Amino acid sequence: MSQNTEFDPASVAIKPAATVMLLRETSELGVEVFMMRRTTKAAFAGGMYVFPGGAVDAEDSSYEIAAIRECFEEAGVLLARITTGATVRFDDPVSHDRFTTYRHAVHAGERSMTSVLSAEDLVAQSDELLWVAHWVTPFGEVRRFDTRFFVVAMPDDQTPLHDDKETVDSLWVTPLDALNRAQVGELLMLPPTIANLEFLATYSSVDEIIEAARKIGTPTKLLPKVKWRDDGRIEALLMPGDVGYNDLPDR
Repeated sequence: MSQNTEFDPASVAIKPAATVMLLRETSELGVEVFMMRRTTKAAFAGGMYVFPGGAVDAEDSSYEIAAIRECFEEAGVLLARITTGATVRFDDPVSHDRFTTYRHAVHAGERSMTSVLSAEDLVAQSDELLWVAHWVTPFGEVRRFDTRFFVVAMPDDQTPLHDDKETVDSLWVTPLDALNRAQVGELLMLPPTIANLEFLATYSSVDEIIEAARKIGTPTKLLPKVKWRDDGRIEALLMPGDVGYNDLPDR
C-alpha cells in the first residue's frame, strides 16, 4: 500500500462506531464467536472477517443501541428482552417473518431500532453489552472510526446469518482457530479484530469472559500509527509501547 499524495488525511472525520462480539459455548469446542466476511466491494475493510458492527447513526441514542442495531441489521440477531425478562425468540415462523421484515426496514433506513423495540414492547439489552476494547483507525486512512467493542452472550432461539449485502459469509469459530487461520492468511483480519480474539482466547468459558469484561471498566483507547517510508509506502504499523510510536504525531 502506498500513500496517495493527492489525498488530504487531515480532512477525514473520525466517526463513532460500535462492534459486538456474540459469544456462545459448546461442549465440543468451548467458546465460539460469530464472525462475518465483508464484501470485497466494501469501502472499508473489504474482504475482511469482522464482528457485527458499524458507524453510530444519528438516531442511535448510545453506542450500545448502535451495536444492537448493527447486530440486527448484519447478523439478524436482536439483543432485546420481552417484558417477562426472557430474550426475544425467532423459533416460530410468524415471529421469524415479522422480525425479518423489521430487519430489512432497519437496514434500509426506513425504521429506527428504537421504533422496532417500542412497537414490540421490547427492552434493549444495553446493560448486558460489556465494553472491552476501544480502537481508533490510524491517521492516513480514507475512513476513520472511533470504535467501542462489546461482548455479549448469544441469545437462545435465534440463529445469526450474514445479510448478503455488506457481509457475504459467516461462521462460528473458536478464537484460537480464528487466530490460527488469520496467521496463515485464510481469514483476513484487521489488527483490532486480532487483538480482541487474543483477549477472548485467554478464557475457557463465556462466563469467564463476561466476568473479566465486567472488571475492565473503561478500556484504554488504542490508536495505531502508520510509519511511512520516503517512497510513500508503509514501513510499519506501530502500537503504543512500540519503539518510535511517540515520535509520530498524535492525530
